[in-house]
Amino acid sequence: MTAFLNTVGMTCALGRGHDAVRAALWEAGAPNAGEVTDHYSPGRDLLLGTVRDLPEDPALSATLPAPHRSRNNLVLLDALAQIRADVDAAIARVGPARVAVIIGTSTSGIHEGELAIRHLSRDGALPPSYHYGQQELGSPALLLAQVLGTRGPAYAISTACSSGAKAMAAGARLLRHGLADVVLAGGVDTLCAFTVAGFSSLASVSVARCNPLSANRNGINLGEGAALFLMSREEGPVRLAGWGESTDAHHMSAPDPRGEGARLAMQQAIATAGIDARALDYVNLHGTATPANDVMEAHAVADLLGTDVPVSSTKPLTGHTLAAAGAIEAALMWLTLADNPQGQLPPHWWDGVADPALPSLHIAGPGSALGRAPKLVLSNSFAFGGSNCALVLGAA
Repeated sequence: MTAFLNTVGMTCALGRGHDAVRAALWEAGAPNAGEVTDHYSPGRDLLLGTVRDLPEDPALSATLPAPHRSRNNLVLLDALAQIRADVDAAIARVGPARVAVIIGTSTSGIHEGELAIRHLSRDGALPPSYHYGQQELGSPALLLAQVLGTRGPAYAISTACSSGAKAMAAGARLLRHGLADVVLAGGVDTLCAFTVAGFSSLASVSVARCNPLSANRNGINLGEGAALFLMSREEGPVRLAGWGESTDAHHMSAPDPRGEGARLAMQQAIATAGIDARALDYVNLHGTATPANDVMEAHAVADLLGTDVPVSSTKPLTGHTLAAAGAIEAALMWLTLADNPQGQLPPHWWDGVADPALPSLHIAGPGSALGRAPKLVLSNSFAFGGSNCALVLGAA
């Protein structure tokens, strides 16, 4: 059974919607996505992959039920709005009970909780607008089901940075086993002081643009955004051909340095897709630009796939969007596979200083293209706790 990705709504530092994101992804000049700000780290400027053009609509926020009133949900609703006509048509076609919603998230409404605690510290009471439900991880999925009137399974997956990819794999399984006819699957995470402080405490945050695979890499840029796929068994422009999931449980925040869990997830994705690894046209690396991740992933890719397949990390363009990363990067793969006759590849922006400790991978720099339409790509997502997920996407 093939799960088709019929369409996708996407909002991230590169822009909102197919046209804006596609143009920014393959822009000839150096990346200008995100912004330098101390909004989430007072007194310390950081480059963050922020969503800067989200419409400010107090009226929309006010119409949301109190438990679901969060910026996180507004970003997700922005992605939904881009594909709403297709979603409504699909619901009408199969019926609300046959539509499932699966969303990966890790922040949910933590930002609103931060604002509430500041209010409590200043005024001695929580603000009337605050509701604890804003911080519930299930809020994004439940809100979508409520807005759309769907009655199928609706739940969240929160496995840190693999969440969005795992939501898509879970959606494919629901379709495969006949538990749904349509699935809305993806991920959303938005920036908050808690997240920025947490990664800063791990000494994992780079002040400058992140530098994946470089000998000079020194950490991540955090980002935010959402990607929401309309998945079904009805043929569409892109298909989720295979998926693989593993847990190496090596360390709470560091990957297994041997890359065994990452390699297993990729092997499973390739096996599920029923393809030869040599058929892959491109690999989207998790590519966080932390010393540990890049060593592990580079060796796992080289050991399993060799060093000829083009690879890149898109995190210098979007920032690391955490639970949304797997879905947003799958959305970039959707753009790479759909309406791309020359096979332009997502560019790897770095300083070009190769790390001699890493295998010499075939890095797809700015302007790289296959010279033909791509057929199969692989996207990696690796998370805290050793939660790994790899997706194989194919042109229909």
